[in-house]
Amino acid sequence: MKKKYLFILVLLFFFYNYSWSQKKVLETKSTTESISIDGKFNESSWITAAIATDFVMFEPDNGKSISPDKKTEVRVVYDNNAIYIAATMYDNEVSKIQREITNRDVFGVSDHFSVFINGFNDGQQDFRFFVSAAGVQMDCLATEDFEDFTWDAIWDSKVLLTDFGWTVEMKIPYAALRFSNHEKQTWGINFMREIKRDVQKYTWNLVDTKIGAVIPQAGILEGISNIDTPTRLFLIPYSSIYNQRNDIGSEATFKAGLDLKYGINDSFTLDAILVPDFGQTKFDNAILILEPFEQQFQENRPFFTEGTDLFTKGNLLYSRRIGLAPTTEVNLKPDEEITNYPNSVDLINAVKISGRTQKGLGIGFLNAVTEKTFATIRDTVTNSQRKEVIDPLTNYNVLVFDQRFNQNSSVTFINTNTTRNGGFRDANVSGLLFDLSTKANSYNLYGDFKYSTINDVQDYNGYKTAINFAKTSGKYRYLFSGKYISENYDINDLGIIFYTNYHGFLANGSYRIVNPTKIFNTFKVEQEVNAEIQNTFGKLQEAWYKTVLKGTTLNNDYFEFAFIANPLVTYDFYEPREYNRYVFIPKRFSSYFGIEMNRNHPFTFDLTISGAKFDESGRYNYGFYASPKYRFNDKLSLAYAVDYLNKKNDRGWVDTTTDGIIFAERNREYIQHDFTGKYALNEKMTINLTARYYWSYAKNHEFLTLQNDGKLVTNTAYPDNKDRNFNSWNFDLSYSWWFAPGSQLSFLYRNFALDRTDAVEKNFSTNFKNVLNNNLTTNLSISIRYFIDYNAIKNSF
Repeated sequence: MKKKYLFILVLLFFFYNYSWSQKKVLETKSTTESISIDGKFNESSWITAAIATDFVMFEPDNGKSISPDKKTEVRVVYDNNAIYIAATMYDNEVSKIQREITNRDVFGVSDHFSVFINGFNDGQQDFRFFVSAAGVQMDCLATEDFEDFTWDAIWDSKVLLTDFGWTVEMKIPYAALRFSNHEKQTWGINFMREIKRDVQKYTWNLVDTKIGAVIPQAGILEGISNIDTPTRLFLIPYSSIYNQRNDIGSEATFKAGLDLKYGINDSFTLDAILVPDFGQTKFDNAILILEPFEQQFQENRPFFTEGTDLFTKGNLLYSRRIGLAPTTEVNLKPDEEITNYPNSVDLINAVKISGRTQKGLGIGFLNAVTEKTFATIRDTVTNSQRKEVIDPLTNYNVLVFDQRFNQNSSVTFINTNTTRNGGFRDANVSGLLFDLSTKANSYNLYGDFKYSTINDVQDYNGYKTAINFAKTSGKYRYLFSGKYISENYDINDLGIIFYTNYHGFLANGSYRIVNPTKIFNTFKVEQEVNAEIQNTFGKLQEAWYKTVLKGTTLNNDYFEFAFIANPLVTYDFYEPREYNRYVFIPKRFSSYFGIEMNRNHPFTFDLTISGAKFDESGRYNYGFYASPKYRFNDKLSLAYAVDYLNKKNDRGWVDTTTDGIIFAERNREYIQHDFTGKYALNEKMTINLTARYYWSYAKNHEFLTLQNDGKLVTNTAYPDNKDRNFNSWNFDLSYSWWFAPGSQLSFLYRNFALDRTDAVEKNFSTNFKNVLNNNLTTNLSISIRYFIDYNAIKNSF
């Protein structure tokens, strides 16, 4: 009887509220003409092409028809190499069309036209291509949860400003898309137009914002058939010259290598890098770390950010592990010292294969190898030197199978493996994920089960499981979530995790308006309750109640307010840095309020004010973030941001001695200044400036000893100075020229420095002078990458 009811519940889950909104259909046709991408639509193919029109508003007033004076018309044709799109955007106030010139993939203050293409029409993933009214290209891979703008395709576009509005013509090669090998293609497609000055977006096929999923609400493109796609083989050779100078001396370096992209078929692609060069990637924002966890860095290397949607499923991949700083401790003998300890491990090569079959099975394979790395050690008596391995030859591997079905559901298996040569630690992690939605995208059931195996001096296994149920449509929505993580669950060889050995429950409810009111364009209020219980001791390690209000005014200024209460005593099991020890955390509450001015104005200003109060005498935090930005014209803009936090009477670990675990009561502050500037010569050439100065300190005024019950008692005998003063400086000035599709020439002037000391200095000018005088490193580099299409070479002979 119980099985019968369970079966009925499953049926109700999958078919409740079953409905499909009416999908528009656009019939395209083939062309044998050579279409010039000039924005003029002179070819005869455009005259007879079917027209997609009657756009409706996506936001803010969802479902409202576009006004006749903003009429939008789109045509699509195709040949064996690409699809071609011609869009006409009428505007009765041409002089008000926003046209800021930005870097590639940066939207800025500009009108936009975009096309969203799903070659499998499975409602799961879009290839999105945007063109601004200034002619700047943006593109991304999009799922319901994330738009990946690190993905860059090779395609062509041209914009013209006219006396009736503006036009855009696009050529999107099949190499930039993924689709089935069916003789007759049926693609999901939608077109979007953004009118920036009115902060309005319109789509061709209605996207109902009362439904949580956007991609399944695309229209249909039919008519593509019998296409003979060309070989997808692209070579991207590069060369770079670096000159680095610091107090020790100078060094010139020349690098050359090759990136390769090969289309195994219309659905699968192989990407490989040989002799990689990441010297011009964005710098890391180094900070003062006093917490028990490592700093998590953003991935800036293109190979590990482009087209990685399959590999990031389940959050088991933290790609910065590949080539991150060595972590092996050096075993020093008496009278020995380390003279060279590399701060990173070189990547030898990397390859990834990814794609999806016509039945919806996504397959991803990623492999990377890093080289054996040594530290140099000197005997201070004999002056002899030796080398010790601090990171062995290591192979990193990720394998993913992701089956999509029903336009909005999927089941995924993922495995990550780290194998180190020799007697070093190995790791293997597997995960099974499911994401199930009703046909109407009203309800969503998702969860996972993950299992880790570590082979080290002492082998151990662990697991993590979670289940979540959410209502994902309508004005009222909710989420219930539960999870369990075992003590020995460990994914840190190729992933990243901080907290384990607990179980938790979360409930979230929200209300939103789906159309503007007399007060707000958008508005949402959210309530959330969360509790986490440590498994071994059964003590709370987290417990909060949170209220968040966010919205935009009729003037399109954004605001957000939150109140978070921690009404129960909790315990931190990580700050003591010792197994099965914990420290008492008092009750507390915190809040923040933030505003962002309408981005259409030349001058904009962001401000966030935050604070927290502990149920402990004199312990509190406060801080703010402020960022003014001024756009002088469509080419030049400057921005400044300051981020400040002050922690009064903060308590944290400083040492472990034979007498016990030592904490300190201390005052902490940090302040970060960011200055950015952009000057665009045109849509292909930009000059960019980024400068960052960070300063933080921790000043101890009382030492304490941790007791077995988690409480702290005064320690008057601890002798050491554990104060910290940390400064970090970064400066990048770059010039970038996209001189051909996929080909880039870039110049970068960079300098950076760090200053660490146990003497707290609170004078700004002294700190700034100290960091600049502390072995400032300057780097000047020139890099060129050239995109070569195999077909262009073949056709030239």
